[in-house]
Amino acid sequence: MLNNLRALLSPSLIGLAVFSQMAVFAQSSSAETITGQLGNVSAEISYEKPEEYQYKNVRLQISRAGKVVLDQKLPQESEYDRPVGGIYEKEDKLPILDLDGDKEPEVVADFFTGGAHCCTYSLIYRYDKKSQKYTPIRHDWGNGAYRLKDLDKDGIVELESQDDRFAYAFTAYAASAYPLQIWQYRQGKMVDVTRRYPKLIYSHASELWKTYTEIRQQGDDGKGFLAAYLADKYLLGQGEDGWKRVRQAYTKSDRNQYFADIRKFFRETGYIK
Repeated sequence: MLNNLRALLSPSLIGLAVFSQMAVFAQSSSAETITGQLGNVSAEISYEKPEEYQYKNVRLQISRAGKVVLDQKLPQESEYDRPVGGIYEKEDKLPILDLDGDKEPEVVADFFTGGAHCCTYSLIYRYDKKSQKYTPIRHDWGNGAYRLKDLDKDGIVELESQDDRFAYAFTAYAASAYPLQIWQYRQGKMVDVTRRYPKLIYSHASELWKTYTEIRQQGDDGKGFLAAYLADKYLLGQGEDGWKRVRQAYTKSDRNQYFADIRKFFRETGYIK
């Protein structure tokens, strides 16, 4: 549990892990593919790699019962956007799974944009039986990524992640921390369902506070971790209790400005309503 949470708390580790996978795939200049299948739905992402860390002509093909129903070039922000398989699963396997429990699998195309700690995003393709076409949505994960987990054992997976808006918000990137964020994919939309999992939020907040006490002993002011901890407390409906603890912990001369910045940021991001 501790190792999993620390991985979420440190998105730089995620970036480095994905970057390491990039180095493995960088050995070949030939066209490469990532494939996946579930039932009668199969999909393949193909791309060319003319130079190291360069990915061109990225295409997605989806077939149903052997018939191609989608074949298109995927959008990239730049030629350094690298298609990856399941970020936390098998990197060479394209995720195909029923995300919303309607017995119709979605196809997930994940991308890593390159760099030491940024960024990942997903293109999620949903099949419409009436039009017999696939339509995508895009979800940006930022510096972190996500894990697929059936958190409440109801047969529908959640996408466990972190709120990347906290990167650089109160301190340098390396010292930033992030509140828990949990999403569900529902009929073509991503829905934030974090507040439905108070036990996970509580555990996450406890881990944030523990890490804060550790880094404070090493001389860090802990601004990033205190802000993320307080956000978790707001998710639990315990904002005032969180403020009491944060005020007691942070006594530096800039505390008034720091606290004002937190309140402003929390209002802008919806933690304070």
